[in-house]
Amino acid sequence: MAILEVEHLSKSFDRTEVLKDITFSLEKGQVLSIIGSSGSGKTTLLRCLNFLERPDGGSISVNGETLFDIHDPITSQEGEIRKKRLHFGLVFQSFNLFPQYTALGNVMLAKELLAKSQPDKKEIHEEIEKEARRLLTQMGLADRMENYPHQLSGGQCQRVAIARALALKPDILCFDEPTSALDPELTGEVLKVIQSLADQETTMIIVTHEMAFARDVSSQVIFMDGGCILEQGTPEEVFENPKEERTKQFLSRFTNG
Repeated sequence: MAILEVEHLSKSFDRTEVLKDITFSLEKGQVLSIIGSSGSGKTTLLRCLNFLERPDGGSISVNGETLFDIHDPITSQEGEIRKKRLHFGLVFQSFNLFPQYTALGNVMLAKELLAKSQPDKKEIHEEIEKEARRLLTQMGLADRMENYPHQLSGGQCQRVAIARALALKPDILCFDEPTSALDPELTGEVLKVIQSLADQETTMIIVTHEMAFARDVSSQVIFMDGGCILEQGTPEEVFENPKEERTKQFLSRFTNG
């Protein structure tokens, strides 16, 4: 059974249709890479999955539970949607760390806010801190936990952002161009972390312009163009034997470069 099912998703801004009838599914432990030119709808799709944008049509289900259905008004209520965001963790391309918190504080913050109304706050705080330290160590940042974002490199900030997203134990971890804000020499360290998560069978959706990485890390690849899924399949099918002429044109810029 699929962990994620997206059916006939659509989204418009003013009169511009940005997503058109998007349908796909993702199995637990798989990595889906979404590729395509700027303006093809990749980031909007990710934002709709994370409920940062409200779709205009279609449905989103996780683990068999319908999180959003345009025909069911209850799933569109803001209070419900806030809870449903917890199924997804999103790592932004520009890190979005809070500058007034240390690396450790950034990773702990969301869980601490969620636990505010719980009894035994001290025990919960200790457990949250223990897990945050474990995640930062996993990210190779054991010696940077007390550093503030301005004291970290871009690659280190992105690894803190990944730890922060993992802290909420999402069903699906999403990345929006995770290396686009990094210098080329820092890109490798972030891709290495994402590869290690894939090796641990973390379910992920990655919007990326790193074609070689997408080919190597993915279970599935979606090529978007003009708000549509133009082609989808295994990395071998999409990268080595694309069926659509537009996919061939897009990929030729990378294989010939």
